[in-house]
Amino acid sequence: MSDIYNRGVFGERLAVDYLISKGYKILVQNYRFQKAEVDILAQKESCLVAIQVKTRSSTDFGSPEEFLKPAQIQRIIKAVDHFVVSKDLDLEVQFDIIAIILSSKTPKIEHIENAFYHF
Repeated sequence: MSDIYNRGVFGERLAVDYLISKGYKILVQNYRFQKAEVDILAQKESCLVAIQVKTRSSTDFGSPEEFLKPAQIQRIIKAVDHFVVSKDLDLEVQFDIIAIILSSKTPKIEHIENAFYHF
């Protein structure tokens, strides 16, 4: 496996551990629908939270969250809508990003809540 893939898998593990420590219940990891993948679907109280994890080794080329493009956001929204409908859920939906920088001995984790909105 490539270093980029391994970095992403490691970042998702860090994100899951972080979310659990903050009281989130992890429902699904790597949920796929058509061309979209949602890294983590979690629940906190009465809210379904769709979380994209962006892991980078440095910020030399920009912050991790800058790598989430509008077309990907639209695919994520469509996938989450499918998940909600297929499970017949009656929850508010929130879209978050967890940005992880691995450049130091201790990874820096930033949780950006309500990172984008669906319409």
